[in-house]
Amino acid sequence: MKRSGKRKTIYDLSALSGCSPSTVSAVLNGSWRKRRISEKTAALIRKLADSHQYTANRQARGLRRSRSGLVGLLLPLYDNRYFSSMAQTFEAMVRARGECPIVASASRDPKAERETAESLIAYSVDELFICGATDPDGVHEICEKAGLRHVNIDLPGTLAPSVISDNYDGACRLTEAVIRHCARTEPLRPEDLYLFGGRDDHASRERLRGFRTVKHGMLGADPDACIQPTGYSANNTRLAFEAFFAREGRLPRAIIINSTINLEGFLRFMAGVPQAAFRDLVVGCYDYDPFASFLPFPVIMIRQNVEAMLARAFEIIADPEAAAGIHLVAPELVPPRTALPGPLDALKDTPWRPLDVSAGEKLAKSA
Repeated sequence: MKRSGKRKTIYDLSALSGCSPSTVSAVLNGSWRKRRISEKTAALIRKLADSHQYTANRQARGLRRSRSGLVGLLLPLYDNRYFSSMAQTFEAMVRARGECPIVASASRDPKAERETAESLIAYSVDELFICGATDPDGVHEICEKAGLRHVNIDLPGTLAPSVISDNYDGACRLTEAVIRHCARTEPLRPEDLYLFGGRDDHASRERLRGFRTVKHGMLGADPDACIQPTGYSANNTRLAFEAFFAREGRLPRAIIINSTINLEGFLRFMAGVPQAAFRDLVVGCYDYDPFASFLPFPVIMIRQNVEAMLARAFEIIADPEAAAGIHLVAPELVPPRTALPGPLDALKDTPWRPLDVSAGEKLAKSA
């Protein structure tokens, strides 16, 4: 359909679709299911809105509804599959509600977290999802002062509801899976299994607790030397592996790595070491990356259920009576050599078909 230069209004779409303006408005703002409007009608109105370049006047709508239609997500960083998946899934969920997502990061800096929250409030976001904040209670105070509905994800606070992965259960399952995998060839000794990575936050503490509980229960001991905290730093993790290898002349038989950020540090270490050093290695990693799943040694991973965490967070933020507390979401154990679907599968794209030579020549002559 040829697009006209003038943007259509709700009343234009009403005339084109044969539906009332209120029905058109309900479809465009995402409330059509509550009004029992059919999927067929909603699809027709959305198609007409797209083909006629309809764009909602969010500012005017916000004045009428006392809402801006903007929903914020505060992340620690983008350059990580877990947090990028969080952002991608969040954006899709917000748009499905007829609203506009705004995503910002604060680089794990408590001051930047508070300042970013203040900036998002200045842009009149209706809700704020606080993901992986180093000081979630500090961000809560900013939101509370502004009367902004908010919820924590990934790392919990004490003053607002928090939806997090069950890190203890995930670490227990991951550690047990690594120990059982190694036992196929030869049982592990306590000094054969190490944990690298993590910092003093709730997620790392729970993962460490799960690791130590299972290791002690299955192997009978858990030496403190087998814990190598490096923070969430790829470079610190690389240095820790280099120091271990220089001291021991080998790697442990099995390693639990606290996050894919720490895994990146391990990969940097791998680049400078002969491949023979990894021949008998088994790795467990908290967080999932499909590329790591196909490394030349078994890598067992934990995939945090981003979709379920966000769905629960949306339920909580919509409840005015929601109280502070932790809501746990079970993660998924992923065996070696597994490629799972992810949020990128939802991207709208069409296969590319190369232009044949004759068609290209015709286009060049007509230009």
